[in-house]
Amino acid sequence: MDKLNKDQIRDLLPHREPMLLIDELYDIEKLKSATALVKVRKDSFFVQGHFPEQPVMPGVLIVESFGQAAAALTANGLDKSTYENKLVFLMGVEKARFRNPVIPDCELILKIEAIRSHSRVWKYKGEAFVNDIKMADAIWSATIVDKK
Repeated sequence: MDKLNKDQIRDLLPHREPMLLIDELYDIEKLKSATALVKVRKDSFFVQGHFPEQPVMPGVLIVESFGQAAAALTANGLDKSTYENKLVFLMGVEKARFRNPVIPDCELILKIEAIRSHSRVWKYKGEAFVNDIKMADAIWSATIVDKK
């Protein structure tokens, strides 16, 4: 499947509103790379309290968006029995750079790539863009664990 909508992403991830940040996943290369869309709206939950006079998307939520996109890419590429009753937890962020503020109303485009996997541990890198301008980039790792 080359494209996932929000409902299909919801089927893969345990996240729910308001924390499900990814609206679409496309250009999917199985277990390797994908592009995600995050619609950053003026009524997004974080805008109300994160500098209401000059709202920006918090950097930690950009990193969370990277993580959700990577989890959806991975879950979409694995056999359902492999990720069923599992969760993907962020293990570490090696590098995260925030180059420009992400201002609502915009579409944040995340280009992510799985750069290594070993057993249940995966390493990813990603770049975030608005109108082809790089907003952030990161390298992070995550693990797949059993639900308790």
